[in-house]
Amino acid sequence: MWDPAQYLAFADHRARPFYELVGRVRAAEPRRVVDVGCGPGNLTSSLAQRWPSAVVEAFDSSPEMVEAARTAGVDARVDDVTTWKPLPDTDVVVSNAVLQWVAEHPAIVSGWLSALPAGAWLAFQVPGNYADPSHRLIREVAGEGLAHVFRADKPVLDPVEYADLLGDCSTVDVWETTYVQRLSGEDPVLEWVMGTALRPVRAALSSTDWDAYVAELAPRLREAYPQRADGTTWFPFRRIFAVARV
Repeated sequence: MWDPAQYLAFADHRARPFYELVGRVRAAEPRRVVDVGCGPGNLTSSLAQRWPSAVVEAFDSSPEMVEAARTAGVDARVDDVTTWKPLPDTDVVVSNAVLQWVAEHPAIVSGWLSALPAGAWLAFQVPGNYADPSHRLIREVAGEGLAHVFRADKPVLDPVEYADLLGDCSTVDVWETTYVQRLSGEDPVLEWVMGTALRPVRAALSSTDWDAYVAELAPRLREAYPQRADGTTWFPFRRIFAVARV
């Protein structure tokens, strides 16, 4: 289950990659713009502002996120990224920090490219920090008993692999950025991963086991990401971006 409030606790940090991704899309007057995995909808409205004449379609697999998006005024629905297909008038598809949850997403992306009309744009970004201490420690503390809850050691491709996946498109723009984010609070990195990476762990544990897990993970994260004298913590976060025009 997704917790929109936990996810939005770092809304500003999570929004920056979205805007940098969409900023590389050069569509002038798209007919239909789709936000694949719209989350709580806080960023979807910017797509309507960017392209006011377009039909903006938004969906997410989480009913909790869709409810939050609807509360925010977004016409969102529950749908599955693994089965969704773009309509013939879809000129822009945006997927922000979603595809890392889908093991078969390279095949899904290829399917979207085949279905999109000529001149359409596809833009997505995924986290690229799975080798960083945050994710490594999540797995170490989980141990072999919870190995099944993690999709893969490397849920995303490398930038060159994404470029190759999009290689037949007329325009291909793939890059990576490491954001050194300044977080605050006693356990800011723990709070960050609570909203995303720790979801499958929480779902697999009882309340008692979850409390024990967090009690072991928290000091390890504090050691890996030490607090500065001013009370803030630096959290490097690598992201991989891909934008293509069919």
